[in-house]
Amino acid sequence: MKKSYILGALTVATLSAGAAAAGTLDDVKARDKLQCGVNTGLVGFASPDANGEWQGFDVAVCRAIAAAVLGDSSKVEFISTTGKTRFTALASGEIDVLARNTTWTFSRDVDLKFEFTGVNYYDGQGFMVPKDLGVSSAKELDGATVCIQTGTTTELNLADFFRANNISYEPVPIETDSEAQQQYLAGACDTYTTDASGLAATRATFDDPGAHVVLPEIVSKEPLGPLVRHGDAEWGDIVRWTLNALIAAEELGVTSANVAELSSGTGNPEINRLLGTEGTLGEMLGLDAEWAKRAIMVSGNYGEIFAKNIGVDTPVGLARGLNAQWTEGGLLYAPPFR
Repeated sequence: MKKSYILGALTVATLSAGAAAAGTLDDVKARDKLQCGVNTGLVGFASPDANGEWQGFDVAVCRAIAAAVLGDSSKVEFISTTGKTRFTALASGEIDVLARNTTWTFSRDVDLKFEFTGVNYYDGQGFMVPKDLGVSSAKELDGATVCIQTGTTTELNLADFFRANNISYEPVPIETDSEAQQQYLAGACDTYTTDASGLAATRATFDDPGAHVVLPEIVSKEPLGPLVRHGDAEWGDIVRWTLNALIAAEELGVTSANVAELSSGTGNPEINRLLGTEGTLGEMLGLDAEWAKRAIMVSGNYGEIFAKNIGVDTPVGLARGLNAQWTEGGLLYAPPFR
């Protein structure tokens, strides 16, 4: 292990321990604003629209948390982070939660002293190439130049894949998705590798998306989800159960269109507990009874958020796949609200 990595990990861990000493929930309430770390700009996941308003799959999670905690989904400051800056921003307290296509790994959870609060997108790393390169498999990329974001699991997976297949590559380091897109389209690299969802989002912005193909190999597991600092379990619970509320709402048939009606009471005890008409779940979180109702009202349940931002009818065009509910053959599964 390189000495620089050890020092970097110790620095992040030390910052994280200090920032978590105070209660994040109290800080957010006192500030009357959630500070959410997001991507620098990835269409479908987190990017400003023509009016400068942040939109996207990860953005919706941030807005749901703000609605649950502050009663207003607009009380969010979105802070752009790169693969390199995201962990320092969270550890130092610059942001309250990181919702930025970040993979849950052992070292990030344990060594860097962060707490992943769930998975909002099950992904895997892939490769995109120009169609005219004539490549149909990543195993044919021997000697290729590869655009790769530094400070990511993608960088490590790339080295593992090429080593395992006894082929070589030349890395072209980049910092952001927009830089990767520019370099790739300019021909500075033969292929761009990142999470398959990120490749789909990037390709959707091209003038001619059909001139580029995502190769069939998925070379890793990339469970992406929001994370917070170690040492503040109360705040971690709020972020975790807000995400779970969005997932459970889809399974239970609670949508943006019917949540107001259902919140007056139903014959389903779990819906009642979720929406606060029975039980004291909100009180257990240090919130009021309607925290989950507000979170769901912002952009709907998980399925609605997926469909609107990255689903098959959007330019990103992602199928649910592993991100379908467990009842539909996917991996999405919220623990019981009881």
